[in-house]
Amino acid sequence: MRTMSEGPTVPQRRLPTFLYGTAWKEERTEELTRLALATGFRGIDTANQRKHYDEGAVGAAMAASGVTRSELFLQTKFTYARGQDHRLPYDPAAKIADQVRQSCESSLQHLGVESIDSLLLHGPWSDQGWSAEDREAWLAMEDLRHKGRVRLLGVSNVSRDQLAKLYDEASIPPTFVQNRCYARSGWDKDVRDLCRKTGVVYQGFSLLTANRHELGGPVMTAMARRLGATVPQLVFRFALEIGMLPVTGTSNRTHMQEDLASVDLELGAEDVAAIARIGEER
Repeated sequence: MRTMSEGPTVPQRRLPTFLYGTAWKEERTEELTRLALATGFRGIDTANQRKHYDEGAVGAAMAASGVTRSELFLQTKFTYARGQDHRLPYDPAAKIADQVRQSCESSLQHLGVESIDSLLLHGPWSDQGWSAEDREAWLAMEDLRHKGRVRLLGVSNVSRDQLAKLYDEASIPPTFVQNRCYARSGWDKDVRDLCRKTGVVYQGFSLLTANRHELGGPVMTAMARRLGATVPQLVFRFALEIGMLPVTGTSNRTHMQEDLASVDLELGAEDVAAIARIGEER
């Protein structure tokens, strides 16, 4: 059994400050990914799930960007068949371990790379527990890491209990968790607390879209006015302050620039505490 102090390490390539999310962009995926790279993003998040992503268009954008592979942090995901449409990247009749391998090989081809920096399990088999299917998928992911096809592993859309079970069982523990992050749950406080204890890097997505009510309230608008910043900049700076790796998927060039510029924003401890509490206003 692994102790909580034995968290994973993040070797070699430095992690980016932001991940640019490529979901739900369809025919604009290549254009917007190229724009994100030109604006300064060096972390790209995608998935081999044609229902919501176009991984091949991400690869085309990278190839056309002029950004070298060594400058990029590239993350993709294996998605179970229940989360896919008819455009599956693997044989649905194959064993899950084989589906993971087939999906990874397909991702490498789509992206035009020899290895992936981070491969996530795109959500456990069910909302409850860590199933035999999850164990089979994770073992296959570990095998891909041993073979050098991927560098780091993670899981998304996961509960604290599921993460604890995975962390306790896995030979190679997760380096990343990627969750939709709600202010009303203390910005996913329970999962983030376990990540902090185990050394797992928490990636937060939908930081803006999942929290429109809270972010439109008086606390955030007054703080933005006082600091001369946008509300999204406050959220992203807050995320960085609490050790989160934020995912942003904006399709607007100005917003891309503003998001990246949030790293230079200064938040006092009282501002960080105020943002942490905004979910309590509901």
